[in-house]
Amino acid sequence: MGIPLLGDIRDQAGGLDRDQRNAFLAAFLGWMMDAFDYFLLVFVITEVAKDFGTSAEKVTVATTLTLIARPLGAYLFGLWADKVGRRLPLMADVIFYSLIEMISGFSTSLTMLLILRFLYGIGMGGEWGLGVSLAMEKIPPEKRGFYSGMLQVGYPAGYLVAALAYFAITPLFGWRGLFIFGAVPALIALWVRYRVGESEVWERTNARLQMTRTPLRKVFFDRKVLIRFFYLVLLMTAFNFMSHGTQDVYPTFLKKGLHHSPHYAVGIAVIYNIGAILGGVLCGTLSQRFGRRRAIVGSAMLALLVVPLFAYSKSTALLAISAFLMQFFVQGAWGVIPAHLTEMSPDAIRGFYPGVTYQLGNLLAAINLPLQERLADSHGYSFAFGVVVAPTLLAVVLLTAFGREAHGVEFGSAPTAPPDTESPVQAPVAEPGQATS
Repeated sequence: MGIPLLGDIRDQAGGLDRDQRNAFLAAFLGWMMDAFDYFLLVFVITEVAKDFGTSAEKVTVATTLTLIARPLGAYLFGLWADKVGRRLPLMADVIFYSLIEMISGFSTSLTMLLILRFLYGIGMGGEWGLGVSLAMEKIPPEKRGFYSGMLQVGYPAGYLVAALAYFAITPLFGWRGLFIFGAVPALIALWVRYRVGESEVWERTNARLQMTRTPLRKVFFDRKVLIRFFYLVLLMTAFNFMSHGTQDVYPTFLKKGLHHSPHYAVGIAVIYNIGAILGGVLCGTLSQRFGRRRAIVGSAMLALLVVPLFAYSKSTALLAISAFLMQFFVQGAWGVIPAHLTEMSPDAIRGFYPGVTYQLGNLLAAINLPLQERLADSHGYSFAFGVVVAPTLLAVVLLTAFGREAHGVEFGSAPTAPPDTESPVQAPVAEPGQATS
């Protein structure tokens, strides 16, 4: 299996032109920035609380506000992108959240920081959907699996950079220096986006809509499109529970539950994020051969087998191995999502559709952190992991297995309304450009 997989990676990785590479790089950097910021605050909660003379619990409200704001950002920037194209909203978005990120480092009070984190959430809410749509619309269909995985591992890469930045920057410049540094990747993404052309898929689709005078709301309120929208929100809720359930309280589990040092926790985080990066790329690549749903279901089922080891390990070796394997499979499933969601989105609303479904799922899964903390207080962290992660993984398996996919569709070449076609593994490409419902 190893040799065919290496062949798949080689075949899917090459052959992009400059515009396609720049679109991918811009989306990757923006997504990496998202994770960097989210986990940045997790690492410095105690420092921020001490600086403002408040409790750590009050500081954690900032992460909740960011999650609440993200669907709003996905909605606003997504609608804008479907009306005027991808480039301008993406550039405006990255400038907006870069400035907010930098200003956060100069916060004079907790209230100011909370307001800024809410505004930042609006900017980051638009980031994933628009970046993924532009990148996937430019990537050739036969290469989407590999680049979907590569794009999604921007998230664990951002987590990894946040962990390393915590070690390098905090001792010299404190938590404020981390936020100021956080604007750098976004500015790089802005430079790359300046070099990326408009989505040809959007141009063709917009011309067709103008010719037929079809409003975007008519596309969204098509019965099949609307039903699929709610299904994808449910699927993304399960996916976000899966990732946050295995990540958010894990550093606290190591420090508070097993009484290890913060540096020990960050070291384990580095190990399992390496696993996440490898899993995302490999499973994304395999989804091109075996289909999106099979790759997701296989990854989630293997993650289920790791749950007992992940939840009850105590020694350093077992902690590192179980966390590595868990994130390999969890982020492996996630590596399929950029391709899967964009393929399931109608051409006319691809700026809006993937981002909003993802961010609404993220919002609904925001209860994970307080839920696991409460379970840990009453029954211990091992119980909290088992009772949340195992059912969530099972939900991912069932929702994916009984859903549909549009593996390999050609974007921008078909009528707006999607066909109602059954798809056991791979949707037929006879109706290019549209996802099955």
